[in-house]
Amino acid sequence: MAVGSHDTASAVVAVPAESSSFAYISSGTWSLVGLELDKPVLSEAARLADFTNELGVDGTVRFLKNVMGLWVLSESLRSWSDRRFRDVELRTLLAAAATFEPLRTVVDINDPRLLVPGSAADPMPERVAALAAEAGEPVPHSPVAITRCILDSLAVAYRRQVRTAAEIAGKQVEVVHVVGGGSQNELLCQLTADACGLPVLAGPVEAAALGNVLVQARTLGADLPDLAAMRDLVRRSHDVRRHEPRTDLDWAAAEARLPTS
Repeated sequence: MAVGSHDTASAVVAVPAESSSFAYISSGTWSLVGLELDKPVLSEAARLADFTNELGVDGTVRFLKNVMGLWVLSESLRSWSDRRFRDVELRTLLAAAATFEPLRTVVDINDPRLLVPGSAADPMPERVAALAAEAGEPVPHSPVAITRCILDSLAVAYRRQVRTAAEIAGKQVEVVHVVGGGSQNELLCQLTADACGLPVLAGPVEAAALGNVLVQARTLGADLPDLAAMRDLVRRSHDVRRHEPRTDLDWAAAEARLPTS
């Protein structure tokens, strides 16, 4: 069966949205941040902001931008497990990072130097620390400090791109849906809600597979006439966690500490 033209197209089908006023983050190793629109945005502002128009299911357009994902954290974990921090475990790290000083260190998480896999000679945690030093930020050294830096920096990047997409497209965003593996990271989802100043609905995890199956099911005769019906089925069959934004931190000031490009 022909389904969405890309796994992200299938993932967006499974976004359990109740209206069109949403942004989505397909979150995993990498992140795709964007809006679902009726037509492409072909303005000079969209070009300069490096946004892409990709076709989605049922004639929709995914107006999106690639953003770094949890790759930096997974590579850091791999580095720590290969070295002296052999007892570092993700759940423990996230619990400790949740109580670590917020927004102490933010870096440009989209810096191309973070794209290449880490190595013994050039481990990922040291790259994050080097970016912090280069930007004049407090340098994180411990696994907990680096983890919090990565997650805060991702949330700031999400904030920037959600707001940029909405401004360029002239669309109001009332909620951010996070789907994919990254939706399981409760700390990142909460920080994303805080940074964007919007509720975040997290889940489903296997959104790409679900969207694929939903479109195939419709082709085979299931009563799923449109995206609204597919998304209603996802809402009724999957648990989605809601994260309300907290207003105790100045995320705009944190974003201002990063490069504008």
